[in-house]
Amino acid sequence: MTQTVPVPQGLPMDRDAGPFDPPSDITRLREARPVSPMVFPDGHEGWLVTGYDAVRKVMADTRFSSRQDIGIIHVPYPTPGMPEQTEPSPQMPGLFISMDPPDHTRLRRMLTGAFTVKRMKQLEEGIVEIVQRQLDEMARLTPPIDLVKEFALPVPSLVICELLGVPYADRETFQSNSSKFMEKDVKLEDKMAAFGAMVGYLGELVTRKRAEPDEDMLSDLARNDDLTVEELTGIAFLLLLAGHETTANMLSLGTFALLENPSQAAELRADPDLMPGAVEELMRYLSVADIFFRYATEDIELGGETIPEGSTVVVSLLAANRDPQRFENPDTLDVHRTARGHLAFGHGIHQCLGQQLARIEMRAGFEGLLRRFPTLKLAIPADEVKLRTDMNIYGVHELPVTWTEAAG
Repeated sequence: MTQTVPVPQGLPMDRDAGPFDPPSDITRLREARPVSPMVFPDGHEGWLVTGYDAVRKVMADTRFSSRQDIGIIHVPYPTPGMPEQTEPSPQMPGLFISMDPPDHTRLRRMLTGAFTVKRMKQLEEGIVEIVQRQLDEMARLTPPIDLVKEFALPVPSLVICELLGVPYADRETFQSNSSKFMEKDVKLEDKMAAFGAMVGYLGELVTRKRAEPDEDMLSDLARNDDLTVEELTGIAFLLLLAGHETTANMLSLGTFALLENPSQAAELRADPDLMPGAVEELMRYLSVADIFFRYATEDIELGGETIPEGSTVVVSLLAANRDPQRFENPDTLDVHRTARGHLAFGHGIHQCLGQQLARIEMRAGFEGLLRRFPTLKLAIPADEVKLRTDMNIYGVHELPVTWTEAAG
Protein backbone atom coordinates (compact mmCIF):
# COMPACT_ATOMS: atom_id res chain seq x y z
CA MET A 1 0.00 0.00 0.00
CA THR A 2 1.44 3.41 -0.81
CA GLN A 3 2.06 5.63 2.13
CA THR A 4 -0.01 8.82 2.00
CA VAL A 5 0.57 9.96 5.58
CA PRO A 6 3.85 10.70 7.36
CA VAL A 7 5.28 8.19 9.84
CA PRO A 8 4.05 9.31 13.28
CA GLN A 9 6.66 10.59 15.74
CA GLY A 10 5.20 9.16 18.93
CA LEU A 11 1.60 8.10 19.51
CA PRO A 12 -1.01 10.69 18.36
CA MET A 13 -3.06 11.46 21.48
CA ASP A 14 -4.87 14.73 20.77
CA ARG A 15 -8.62 14.06 20.87
CA ASP A 16 -9.19 16.71 18.21
CA ALA A 17 -12.07 14.84 16.51
CA GLY A 18 -14.32 15.01 19.58
CA PRO A 19 -14.46 13.44 23.05
CA PHE A 20 -15.53 9.99 21.81
CA ASP A 21 -13.55 9.64 18.58
CA PRO A 22 -9.96 8.53 17.98
CA PRO A 23 -7.41 11.29 17.29
CA SER A 24 -7.84 12.29 13.64
CA ASP A 25 -4.18 11.40 12.92
CA ILE A 26 -4.91 7.82 13.98
CA THR A 27 -8.05 7.64 11.81
CA ARG A 28 -6.10 8.94 8.79
CA LEU A 29 -3.36 6.43 9.47
CA ARG A 30 -5.82 3.53 9.65
CA GLU A 31 -7.22 4.48 6.23
CA ALA A 32 -3.79 4.87 4.60
CA ARG A 33 -1.59 2.34 6.37
CA PRO A 34 -3.28 0.20 9.07
CA VAL A 35 0.10 -1.32 10.01
CA SER A 36 2.41 1.68 10.18
CA PRO A 37 5.95 2.32 11.36
CA MET A 38 6.17 4.75 14.28
CA VAL A 39 9.16 6.51 15.83
CA PHE A 40 9.01 6.35 19.64
CA PRO A 41 10.15 9.26 21.88
CA ASP A 42 13.34 7.32 22.75
CA GLY A 43 14.18 6.90 19.04
CA HIS A 44 13.02 3.25 18.81
CA GLU A 45 11.50 2.41 15.42
CA GLY A 46 8.41 0.39 16.25
CA TRP A 47 4.90 -0.06 14.86
CA LEU A 48 1.38 1.27 15.34
CA VAL A 49 -1.48 -1.05 14.35
CA THR A 50 -4.92 0.52 13.79
CA GLY A 51 -6.88 -1.71 11.35
CA TYR A 52 -9.40 -4.19 12.80
CA ASP A 53 -8.05 -7.33 11.12
CA ALA A 54 -4.42 -6.51 11.90
CA VAL A 55 -5.15 -5.63 15.55
CA ARG A 56 -7.05 -8.90 15.97
CA LYS A 57 -4.11 -10.82 14.50
CA VAL A 58 -1.62 -9.17 16.85
CA MET A 59 -3.78 -9.96 19.90
CA ALA A 60 -4.20 -13.60 18.83
CA ASP A 61 -0.57 -14.32 17.89
CA THR A 62 1.59 -15.21 20.92
CA ARG A 63 4.73 -14.43 18.89
CA PHE A 64 3.74 -10.86 19.77
CA SER A 65 4.76 -11.24 23.40
CA SER A 66 3.30 -9.47 26.44
CA ARG A 67 6.38 -10.20 28.53
CA GLN A 68 8.54 -7.25 29.50
CA ASP A 69 11.30 -9.39 31.01
CA ILE A 70 12.49 -10.84 27.67
CA GLY A 71 12.36 -7.81 25.42
CA ILE A 72 12.17 -4.06 25.84
CA ILE A 73 8.66 -2.67 25.43
CA HIS A 74 9.17 0.99 24.53
CA VAL A 75 6.60 3.55 25.67
CA PRO A 76 5.06 5.57 22.81
CA TYR A 77 4.66 8.80 24.82
CA PRO A 78 7.13 10.71 27.04
CA THR A 79 7.14 9.79 30.75
CA PRO A 80 8.80 12.39 33.03
CA GLY A 81 11.87 10.96 34.77
CA MET A 82 11.79 7.70 32.77
CA PRO A 83 15.36 6.62 32.05
CA GLU A 84 16.06 5.29 28.58
CA GLN A 85 15.27 1.58 28.58
CA THR A 86 18.28 -0.44 27.56
CA GLU A 87 17.29 -3.79 29.05
CA PRO A 88 14.11 -5.72 29.89
CA SER A 89 12.21 -5.05 33.14
CA PRO A 90 11.88 -7.59 35.97
CA GLN A 91 8.60 -9.53 35.94
CA MET A 92 6.20 -8.87 38.84
CA PRO A 93 4.90 -12.22 40.19
CA GLY A 94 1.18 -12.78 39.53
CA LEU A 95 0.84 -9.98 36.96
CA PHE A 96 -0.50 -12.35 34.32
CA ILE A 97 -1.36 -9.55 31.87
CA SER A 98 2.40 -9.28 31.17
CA MET A 99 3.03 -13.03 30.83
CA ASP A 100 2.97 -15.54 27.98
CA PRO A 101 2.07 -19.25 28.14
CA PRO A 102 2.80 -21.45 30.05
CA ASP A 103 3.08 -19.06 33.06
CA HIS A 104 0.06 -17.08 31.86
CA THR A 105 -1.94 -20.29 31.35
CA ARG A 106 -1.27 -21.54 34.89
CA LEU A 107 -2.49 -18.35 36.59
CA ARG A 108 -5.32 -17.68 34.17
CA ARG A 109 -6.68 -21.20 34.71
CA MET A 110 -6.83 -20.65 38.47
CA LEU A 111 -8.74 -17.41 37.96
CA THR A 112 -11.14 -18.62 35.30
CA GLY A 113 -12.90 -20.72 37.95
CA ALA A 114 -13.44 -17.61 40.04
CA PHE A 115 -15.02 -15.68 37.14
CA THR A 116 -17.50 -18.29 35.88
CA VAL A 117 -20.66 -16.99 34.18
CA LYS A 118 -22.63 -18.79 36.92
CA ARG A 119 -20.82 -16.96 39.70
CA MET A 120 -21.26 -13.65 37.90
CA LYS A 121 -25.00 -14.38 37.53
CA GLN A 122 -25.20 -15.00 41.29
CA LEU A 123 -23.61 -11.60 41.85
CA GLU A 124 -26.09 -9.82 39.60
CA GLU A 125 -28.72 -9.29 42.31
CA GLY A 126 -26.15 -7.76 44.66
CA ILE A 127 -24.86 -5.48 41.89
CA VAL A 128 -28.38 -4.22 41.12
CA GLU A 129 -28.78 -3.47 44.86
CA ILE A 130 -25.47 -1.57 44.96
CA VAL A 131 -26.60 0.50 41.94
CA GLN A 132 -29.99 1.23 43.56
CA ARG A 133 -28.39 2.30 46.86
CA GLN A 134 -26.02 4.63 45.02
CA LEU A 135 -28.92 6.12 43.01
CA ASP A 136 -30.86 6.66 46.28
CA GLU A 137 -27.90 8.58 47.68
CA MET A 138 -27.59 10.55 44.47
CA ALA A 139 -31.29 11.47 44.53
CA ARG A 140 -30.82 12.98 48.00
CA LEU A 141 -28.22 15.44 46.70
CA THR A 142 -28.96 18.86 45.28
CA PRO A 143 -27.89 19.06 41.62
CA PRO A 144 -25.59 19.83 39.94
CA ILE A 145 -23.36 16.95 41.04
CA ASP A 146 -20.29 15.19 39.68
CA LEU A 147 -21.50 11.86 38.30
CA VAL A 148 -18.00 10.36 38.50
CA LYS A 149 -17.71 11.00 42.25
CA GLU A 150 -21.31 10.18 43.17
CA PHE A 151 -22.05 7.23 40.89
CA ALA A 152 -19.58 6.02 38.27
CA LEU A 153 -16.67 5.46 40.69
CA PRO A 154 -18.50 4.19 43.81
CA VAL A 155 -20.49 1.48 41.99
CA PRO A 156 -17.57 -0.56 40.57
CA SER A 157 -15.47 0.16 43.67
CA LEU A 158 -18.18 -1.29 45.93
CA VAL A 159 -18.59 -4.29 43.61
CA ILE A 160 -14.88 -5.11 43.35
CA CYS A 161 -14.32 -4.58 47.10
CA GLU A 162 -17.17 -6.98 47.87
CA LEU A 163 -16.00 -9.51 45.29
CA LEU A 164 -12.34 -9.52 46.34
CA GLY A 165 -12.92 -8.99 50.05
CA VAL A 166 -11.19 -5.59 50.19
CA PRO A 167 -12.52 -3.36 53.03
CA TYR A 168 -14.50 -0.57 51.34
CA ALA A 169 -13.20 1.85 54.01
CA ASP A 170 -9.77 1.58 52.32
CA ARG A 171 -11.08 2.61 48.90
CA GLU A 172 -9.91 6.25 49.00
CA THR A 173 -6.32 5.15 49.53
CA PHE A 174 -6.32 2.59 46.72
CA GLN A 175 -8.26 4.91 44.39
CA SER A 176 -5.80 7.79 44.78
CA ASN A 177 -2.82 5.42 44.41
CA SER A 178 -4.27 3.64 41.37
CA SER A 179 -5.13 6.99 39.79
CA LYS A 180 -1.55 8.21 40.27
CA PHE A 181 -0.20 4.94 38.88
CA MET A 182 -2.40 5.21 35.75
CA GLU A 183 -1.53 8.85 35.02
CA LYS A 184 0.80 9.38 32.07
CA ASP A 185 2.52 12.60 33.12
CA VAL A 186 3.29 11.69 36.74
CA LYS A 187 7.03 11.51 37.58
CA LEU A 188 8.37 7.98 37.58
CA GLU A 189 9.32 8.15 41.29
CA ASP A 190 5.78 9.24 42.28
CA LYS A 191 4.30 6.51 40.10
CA MET A 192 6.56 3.91 41.75
CA ALA A 193 5.65 5.22 45.22
CA ALA A 194 1.92 4.79 44.44
CA PHE A 195 2.61 1.32 43.05
CA GLY A 196 4.66 0.43 46.15
CA ALA A 197 1.89 1.62 48.48
CA MET A 198 -0.73 -0.49 46.66
CA VAL A 199 1.47 -3.59 46.58
CA GLY A 200 2.34 -3.17 50.27
CA TYR A 201 -1.32 -2.82 51.22
CA LEU A 202 -2.43 -5.81 49.12
CA GLY A 203 0.48 -7.94 50.37
CA GLU A 204 -0.76 -7.48 53.95
CA LEU A 205 -4.35 -8.15 52.88
CA VAL A 206 -3.61 -11.47 51.10
CA THR A 207 -1.40 -12.58 54.00
CA ARG A 208 -4.40 -12.01 56.31
CA LYS A 209 -6.68 -13.90 53.88
CA ARG A 210 -4.29 -16.84 53.85
CA ALA A 211 -4.28 -16.95 57.68
CA GLU A 212 -8.04 -16.38 58.06
CA PRO A 213 -9.91 -16.96 54.78
CA ASP A 214 -13.37 -15.46 54.31
CA GLU A 215 -16.12 -15.86 51.68
CA ASP A 216 -14.56 -13.84 48.87
CA MET A 217 -12.47 -14.30 45.74
CA LEU A 218 -9.09 -13.42 47.29
CA SER A 219 -9.74 -15.91 50.12
CA ASP A 220 -10.60 -18.59 47.53
CA LEU A 221 -7.30 -17.91 45.75
CA ALA A 222 -5.38 -17.71 49.06
CA ARG A 223 -6.52 -21.27 49.88
CA ASN A 224 -4.54 -22.46 46.85
CA ASP A 225 -1.09 -23.46 48.08
CA ASP A 226 0.25 -23.42 44.50
CA LEU A 227 0.15 -19.61 44.63
CA THR A 228 2.83 -17.69 46.54
CA VAL A 229 1.93 -14.57 48.56
CA GLU A 230 3.82 -12.52 45.91
CA GLU A 231 1.70 -14.05 43.12
CA LEU A 232 -1.50 -13.46 45.11
CA THR A 233 -0.45 -9.84 45.58
CA GLY A 234 0.18 -9.37 41.86
CA ILE A 235 -3.19 -10.96 41.00
CA ALA A 236 -4.99 -8.80 43.59
CA PHE A 237 -3.27 -5.67 42.21
CA LEU A 238 -4.38 -6.44 38.67
CA LEU A 239 -7.97 -7.36 39.60
CA LEU A 240 -8.40 -4.32 41.85
CA LEU A 241 -6.96 -1.90 39.30
CA ALA A 242 -8.75 -3.36 36.28
CA GLY A 243 -11.93 -4.03 38.23
CA HIS A 244 -12.78 -0.47 39.09
CA GLU A 245 -10.80 1.78 36.69
CA THR A 246 -12.26 0.46 33.45
CA THR A 247 -15.90 0.09 34.55
CA ALA A 248 -15.92 3.47 36.32
CA ASN A 249 -14.73 5.17 33.14
CA MET A 250 -17.21 3.27 30.97
CA LEU A 251 -20.09 4.33 33.25
CA SER A 252 -19.10 8.01 33.17
CA LEU A 253 -18.01 8.27 29.52
CA GLY A 254 -20.96 6.08 28.45
CA THR A 255 -23.39 8.41 30.25
CA PHE A 256 -21.70 11.41 28.58
CA ALA A 257 -22.12 9.71 25.18
CA LEU A 258 -25.81 8.95 25.85
CA LEU A 259 -26.47 12.52 27.00
CA GLU A 260 -24.89 13.73 23.74
CA ASN A 261 -27.12 11.27 21.82
CA PRO A 262 -30.49 11.93 23.53
CA SER A 263 -32.56 9.96 20.97
CA GLN A 264 -30.49 6.85 21.77
CA ALA A 265 -30.94 7.42 25.51
CA ALA A 266 -34.71 7.83 24.98
CA GLU A 267 -34.89 4.51 23.12
CA LEU A 268 -33.07 2.72 25.95
CA ARG A 269 -35.38 4.32 28.51
CA ALA A 270 -38.42 3.18 26.54
CA ASP A 271 -37.15 -0.36 25.92
CA PRO A 272 -34.75 -1.76 28.57
CA ASP A 273 -34.48 -4.99 26.51
CA LEU A 274 -32.13 -3.04 24.21
CA MET A 275 -29.65 -2.58 27.08
CA PRO A 276 -27.46 -5.72 26.62
CA GLY A 277 -26.84 -4.83 22.95
CA ALA A 278 -26.39 -1.15 23.84
CA VAL A 279 -23.66 -2.02 26.35
CA GLU A 280 -21.74 -3.87 23.59
CA GLU A 281 -22.19 -0.88 21.30
CA LEU A 282 -21.00 1.58 23.97
CA MET A 283 -17.97 -0.66 24.59
CA ARG A 284 -17.17 -0.66 20.85
CA TYR A 285 -17.83 3.04 20.39
CA LEU A 286 -15.78 4.22 23.39
CA SER A 287 -13.10 1.52 23.97
CA VAL A 288 -11.77 3.17 27.14
CA ALA A 289 -8.88 0.68 27.43
CA ASP A 290 -7.49 1.63 24.05
CA ILE A 291 -3.70 1.25 23.80
CA PHE A 292 -1.88 -2.06 24.31
CA PHE A 293 1.75 -3.02 23.74
CA ARG A 294 3.43 -6.15 22.44
CA TYR A 295 6.99 -7.16 21.56
CA ALA A 296 7.84 -9.12 18.37
CA THR A 297 9.83 -12.24 19.35
CA GLU A 298 10.75 -12.92 15.68
CA ASP A 299 10.25 -11.32 12.26
CA ILE A 300 6.48 -11.44 11.63
CA GLU A 301 4.46 -10.62 8.49
CA LEU A 302 1.44 -8.46 9.28
CA GLY A 303 -0.84 -6.63 6.87
CA GLY A 304 1.73 -6.67 4.07
CA GLU A 305 4.50 -5.33 6.33
CA THR A 306 7.37 -7.15 8.03
CA ILE A 307 7.60 -6.46 11.75
CA PRO A 308 11.27 -7.08 12.69
CA GLU A 309 12.16 -9.08 15.79
CA GLY A 310 12.58 -6.80 18.80
CA SER A 311 10.04 -4.20 17.63
CA THR A 312 7.54 -2.75 20.07
CA VAL A 313 4.06 -2.98 18.54
CA VAL A 314 1.35 -0.60 19.77
CA VAL A 315 -2.28 -1.50 18.99
CA SER A 316 -5.26 0.85 19.19
CA LEU A 317 -8.46 -1.01 20.05
CA LEU A 318 -10.50 2.17 19.57
CA ALA A 319 -9.19 2.61 16.01
CA ALA A 320 -9.92 -1.07 15.28
CA ASN A 321 -13.44 -0.79 16.70
CA ARG A 322 -14.08 2.21 14.45
CA ASP A 323 -12.79 0.47 11.29
CA PRO A 324 -15.38 0.97 8.49
CA GLN A 325 -14.19 -2.31 6.91
CA ARG A 326 -15.64 -4.13 9.94
CA PHE A 327 -18.50 -1.92 11.21
CA GLU A 328 -20.90 0.10 9.08
CA ASN A 329 -21.03 3.82 9.96
CA PRO A 330 -18.58 3.09 12.78
CA ASP A 331 -18.46 6.66 14.12
CA THR A 332 -22.19 6.62 14.87
CA LEU A 333 -23.48 5.39 18.23
CA ASP A 334 -26.34 3.00 17.39
CA VAL A 335 -27.95 1.03 20.24
CA HIS A 336 -29.64 -1.25 17.67
CA ARG A 337 -26.31 -2.32 16.18
CA THR A 338 -25.06 -5.86 16.64
CA ALA A 339 -21.59 -4.94 17.85
CA ARG A 340 -20.49 -8.55 18.32
CA GLY A 341 -16.86 -9.04 17.44
CA HIS A 342 -15.77 -5.70 18.93
CA LEU A 343 -12.32 -5.76 20.54
CA ALA A 344 -13.00 -3.56 23.57
CA PHE A 345 -12.35 -6.48 25.94
CA GLY A 346 -9.26 -7.44 23.96
CA HIS A 347 -8.86 -10.67 22.00
CA GLY A 348 -6.90 -13.89 22.30
CA ILE A 349 -5.42 -15.30 25.50
CA HIS A 350 -5.41 -11.92 27.27
CA GLN A 351 -9.10 -11.18 26.63
CA CYS A 352 -10.56 -9.48 29.73
CA LEU A 353 -11.19 -12.00 32.47
CA GLY A 354 -13.84 -9.88 34.17
CA GLN A 355 -15.85 -9.02 31.06
CA GLN A 356 -19.07 -10.70 32.30
CA LEU A 357 -18.85 -8.77 35.56
CA ALA A 358 -18.27 -5.51 33.64
CA ARG A 359 -21.31 -6.20 31.43
CA ILE A 360 -23.55 -6.81 34.45
CA GLU A 361 -22.35 -3.60 36.13
CA MET A 362 -22.89 -1.52 32.99
CA ARG A 363 -26.34 -2.96 32.28
CA ALA A 364 -27.44 -2.30 35.86
CA GLY A 365 -25.74 1.10 35.98
CA PHE A 366 -27.05 2.59 32.73
CA GLU A 367 -30.51 1.09 33.17
CA GLY A 368 -30.88 2.38 36.75
CA LEU A 369 -29.54 5.83 35.91
CA LEU A 370 -31.77 6.36 32.85
CA ARG A 371 -34.89 5.15 34.66
CA ARG A 372 -34.26 7.03 37.90
CA PHE A 373 -33.17 10.32 36.33
CA PRO A 374 -35.20 10.72 33.10
CA THR A 375 -34.31 14.44 32.87
CA LEU A 376 -30.55 13.95 33.46
CA LYS A 377 -28.44 16.38 31.43
CA LEU A 378 -24.98 17.96 31.42
CA ALA A 379 -24.59 20.90 33.78
CA ILE A 380 -21.79 22.44 31.68
CA PRO A 381 -21.19 22.72 27.91
CA ALA A 382 -19.93 19.42 26.46
CA ASP A 383 -16.65 21.00 25.34
CA GLU A 384 -15.87 21.95 28.96
CA VAL A 385 -15.97 18.36 30.24
CA LYS A 386 -12.46 17.42 31.47
CA LEU A 387 -11.27 14.45 29.42
CA ARG A 388 -8.81 11.88 30.75
CA THR A 389 -6.35 12.35 27.89
CA ASP A 390 -3.60 12.21 30.53
CA MET A 391 -4.55 8.72 31.73
CA ASN A 392 -3.91 5.18 30.50
CA ILE A 393 -7.63 4.40 30.76
CA TYR A 394 -9.69 7.02 28.91
CA GLY A 395 -12.81 8.65 30.31
CA VAL A 396 -13.70 11.91 32.04
CA HIS A 397 -12.23 13.36 35.23
CA GLU A 398 -15.58 14.86 36.20
CA LEU A 399 -19.05 14.83 34.67
CA PRO A 400 -21.17 17.65 36.13
CA VAL A 401 -24.84 16.73 35.63
CA THR A 402 -28.18 18.10 36.70
CA TRP A 403 -31.85 17.05 36.59
CA THR A 404 -35.23 18.57 37.38
CA GLU A 405 -36.68 15.76 39.47
CA ALA A 406 -35.66 12.19 40.12
CA ALA A 407 -38.22 9.45 39.55
CA GLY A 408 -39.44 7.68 42.70
